[in-house]
Amino acid sequence: MTPTRTSRPRTPVAAVLRFDLPASLVVFLVAVPLSLGVAMASGAPLLAGLVAAVVGGVVVGLVGGSPLQVSGPAAGLTVVVADLVTRFGWATMAVVTIAAGLLQIAFGLAGVARFAAAIPPAVVHGMLAGIGVTIALSQLHVVLGGPPRTGAWDSVAQLPGQLLGLHGPAVLVGLVTIAVVLGWGRLPRQLRAVPGPLVGVLAATGLAALWPDVPRVDLPGGLLDAVAPPTFPLPGATWSGVALGVLTVAVVASVESLLSAVAVDRMHDGPRTDPDRELVGQGAANSLSGLLGGLPVTGVIVRSSTNVRAGARTRASTVLHGAWVAVFGIALVGVVEMVPLAALAGLLVLVGVQLVKLADIRTARRHGDLALYLATALGVLLFTLLEGVALGLAVAGLTVLLRAVRARIGVTDPGPGGGPVHVVVRGALSFLAVPALSAALARVPAGAVVRVDLVVDYMDHTAFDHLDGWARAHRLTGGEVTVDEPGRPGSGRRWPHSRFATWSEWQSRHPDLDGTEPAPGAATAALLAGLAAYHAETAPDIRPVMRELADGQRPSGLLLACADSRVVPNMITHSGPGDLFTVQNVGNMVSGTGTHAAVQYATTVLGVPLIAVCGHAGCGAMQALLARARPGGFLRDWLDTGTPSLLAFRSGHPVGRAALAEGRCEVDALAMVNVAVQLDVLRRHGANVELVGLFYDIPTARVLVLDADGVTFSPVVDDAGAGVG
Repeated sequence: MTPTRTSRPRTPVAAVLRFDLPASLVVFLVAVPLSLGVAMASGAPLLAGLVAAVVGGVVVGLVGGSPLQVSGPAAGLTVVVADLVTRFGWATMAVVTIAAGLLQIAFGLAGVARFAAAIPPAVVHGMLAGIGVTIALSQLHVVLGGPPRTGAWDSVAQLPGQLLGLHGPAVLVGLVTIAVVLGWGRLPRQLRAVPGPLVGVLAATGLAALWPDVPRVDLPGGLLDAVAPPTFPLPGATWSGVALGVLTVAVVASVESLLSAVAVDRMHDGPRTDPDRELVGQGAANSLSGLLGGLPVTGVIVRSSTNVRAGARTRASTVLHGAWVAVFGIALVGVVEMVPLAALAGLLVLVGVQLVKLADIRTARRHGDLALYLATALGVLLFTLLEGVALGLAVAGLTVLLRAVRARIGVTDPGPGGGPVHVVVRGALSFLAVPALSAALARVPAGAVVRVDLVVDYMDHTAFDHLDGWARAHRLTGGEVTVDEPGRPGSGRRWPHSRFATWSEWQSRHPDLDGTEPAPGAATAALLAGLAAYHAETAPDIRPVMRELADGQRPSGLLLACADSRVVPNMITHSGPGDLFTVQNVGNMVSGTGTHAAVQYATTVLGVPLIAVCGHAGCGAMQALLARARPGGFLRDWLDTGTPSLLAFRSGHPVGRAALAEGRCEVDALAMVNVAVQLDVLRRHGANVELVGLFYDIPTARVLVLDADGVTFSPVVDDAGAGVG
């Protein structure tokens, strides 16, 4: 959560000093150990990690399109870089980084950033999981006192021998690092102002002082000595191998940076990311990093989230963090050389494990993409990163093909109460689905009344011919067959009360017998189907009315109702476009800036003569108010504004007593009291208009009105004096 911006300094310089400067120091403390660790895992010179951190912070901070994203060497590219360094050497890797940066600049100028969104998230998350497991297995050997291994299988194969030859002090140092970082996250927030990775490395460094022979970081000079432009010709490199490496680094770095930027945008309320500009900034940083002898650069979610949580407001924070890394790498090299390698390895084991996120697995499973996730992760582990991603994309394509040709068919028997046999077909009804359709229709008894709902995206001639032939044959047995396409323009007119049927009514009343869940994207499909039906059936009828209202609105009243999806203001008031200015929130509260602004706008600008507050039966907000344990976060803060209604109910408010006397439950009685209390709030705030209290009794579909005495909710009375409903 971003810090609350209540007392913003008056000048940009003051804002930088107050917010961005402290945030940059926090990010710097996180970046140094991680940059060294990524360089070690990549098989690159350790100072190459600091060079990349400086360039990523300063260049992307100045040029990139994501103001609060922090860039530098990232774990996501470790496997790729380690493979290229092993095959071609560090000099060639620098050339690959330069060329990949130029390619990223071309990506940004060509506007291809939007195509990165087409890569399934399950593939990206599976790729990161495979990388994370590879890093963790490789660096586990260093924690155990041995050299790092290349590849997941090699790490697993060598692990038993490594366990038999433990190097005691190194193991202890690595385990202490892991334990401190894990434990640090459980401490109170005040203590966690110092980053956990830094505390873990410092603790391990202090412990390693007891054993002078524990391997430590060995830096050949300072940061300036590490600046080494690439040399030509490239030893041991093939142009095809270099080209493939360039493409891999450019694509992986671009996708990771854009995904990280999207995640960062969700963490703050400042300016959004310009994705094409971000690619140009990342490309410029990579070209310069390679030219100076640094690692490839990407947007890094760990540092970026730290930046946002530390209170950064502008790109000055990421630029300053790069400057601090430069000062550290030039003036404090001796401090770095005190750090044991096992401490960095322990840090990397945690980084690798954290790339495997249970939330990503649950999301992939919920969307039916678990096969994509697993295929990509296993492909990265068993083969190479590029082959793993290709395998994941291949599985994604196969999954789309299977979904496109799959039809799910359910048959609901009429049951003891009678009624029609209901057949529901979802998906794509092609010739491939005809055998399943034939088997389902064979279950329909001869002479039965049948309703067939085709909720399909596509139906070919073979399927149509089979269904049409079966319908003719079934009618010859004395049965009736109605074929309908819910959600399609013109469909559903034969259904009773179809005008008010919900998108999912046919699903909830007639679930499939195969037990399968609705296909991913069903909610979006229902929304789009509703929009299509509106344009086909409703828009032509109301177009003359909307044309008259195009110059402005003149509503007759403001209706404040609950945001509950069952409360449809225009339906329960039988109103049309331009009749009501509506505001809906959780619990129909007169609270918050937005609601008060709407009331002010309606009364002073639109000049409405009436405000109605509408509660309803079974209100979730009222249930939460009555419960002892309320939800947390924003919802808890909002529900706290309903406390006066709860106190009024508990103290015997007349509306509540009347409702309970009628036999209503506490939730509904509190909802009625809440309407009366919100009307009182409007009066106290000077709402000089007519005020009306309403209560929507959902089970009976009746709307009740608060009487003139403000005590009882009663049915509406028509002009002849009869109760309505």
